[in-house]
Amino acid sequence: MNKSVLIFDLDNTIYPVSSIAEKLFEKLFDVIEKSGEYKGDFEAVKLEIQRTPFQKVASAFSFSEQLLNDCMDVHINLTYDDPMHYFPDYKLVRELPQTKFLVTSGFSKLQHSKIDNLGIRNDFKEIVILDLQQSNDTKKDIFICLLEKYQFPKKEVLIVGDDINSEIHAGKELGIDTVIYDRLEKYTDLNLTNKIDNFAGLAKFL
Repeated sequence: MNKSVLIFDLDNTIYPVSSIAEKLFEKLFDVIEKSGEYKGDFEAVKLEIQRTPFQKVASAFSFSEQLLNDCMDVHINLTYDDPMHYFPDYKLVRELPQTKFLVTSGFSKLQHSKIDNLGIRNDFKEIVILDLQQSNDTKKDIFICLLEKYQFPKKEVLIVGDDINSEIHAGKELGIDTVIYDRLEKYTDLNLTNKIDNFAGLAKFL
């Protein structure tokens, strides 16, 4: 397929959020549970926070304005400073010759701390953090900017991520090939031809 450019997501694509969630979000979960000013099941809220940008979770579960503000106060300076580990098969990504980019949604300070703790910063030509506090852009907007900045033909680009409603959907809208990294088996009930559960499977899409 002659792909020369790979664009990766971070959370649940390069490492499992569940491996750090309880410690990372301990204070945030406590604030939400004590408030009770949301709709839906608390365990569902916790799960969604591990795989969806926080602002979208707050909207989906109808957080009150006060709860949203309290959560943002917790989030604003949140970092993760303990050791982190990427998925074992990520080492295969490092060996690929293609030019690689990282595009991730989240709070800038937190995302940067994860990237540094994982030791992956130098694996990418450019890292873009889509901080919804600072921008109304979407991943689709970021992909367009990267294509224009580096003059990449769409046919040479492959987007790899775990979320069919985020980077995968954006890629499809732009006519860019995508691969769903389903290491955590989120989409076992869907018959998807562009799904892998190990980065060894990327070879047939490159």
